[in-house]
Amino acid sequence: MKATLSKSDRTIVPIIIGLSVVVPVVVVVLMNLPTRYDLLGLEVGSFPFFHALINGMTAILLFLGYAFIRNGKKIAHRNVMITAFGLSALFLVSYVISKISNEPVPYGGEGMLRYVYFFILITHIALSAIIIPLVLFTMYRGLTGEYSKHKKIARWTFPIWMYVAITGVLVYLFMLPYY
Repeated sequence: MKATLSKSDRTIVPIIIGLSVVVPVVVVVLMNLPTRYDLLGLEVGSFPFFHALINGMTAILLFLGYAFIRNGKKIAHRNVMITAFGLSALFLVSYVISKISNEPVPYGGEGMLRYVYFFILITHIALSAIIIPLVLFTMYRGLTGEYSKHKKIARWTFPIWMYVAITGVLVYLFMLPYY
C-alpha cells in the first residue's frame, strides 16, 4: 500500500528538505570565505557569548517543553517549543552573520582537554546539521495536529536538540580563553 502525501505535505516537505540541505551548505561556504565583512561592528567575543546565551535558553525551554507535555499542558508545551524554535532561528541568523564578520578563532587547549573539546565540537556540528530537518518536521507535525507523527519524531528530536543546545554552551566555555 502506497502512502499519499496531503496537499500541505506536497508543499512543506520539499521546503523542509531544501532548507535542510541549503542551510548547512551556506554555513560551510561562509566559514570558508576568503574575506570577512564586518557587518555589525561587533567585537569577536560578542557573538560567541550571545550564541551561548541563546543555546542555554533553548536548552531550558526544551526541558520546560518536555515537562509541560509530560504533565498534559499542551498549550504551554506548544508555546515554549515555538519560542525555542524562534531562538534557534535567531541563533542561526546570528551565527551566519558572525561567520561573515569574523575570522575563525582556533582552540588553544592542549592534552586531554583538546580531545574532549574536539569530540564535543565535532558531535555538536554533525548533530547541528541533522537537527534541522528533525526540528522542522517535528514543528510541522505538531502545528498541523498530526500528533502521532509529531510524537514519533519528537522522541528523536528532543534529545538531539537538547544535546546540540548544551554542547553549544560547552563549546563556548572551552573557547572562552581564546576570544
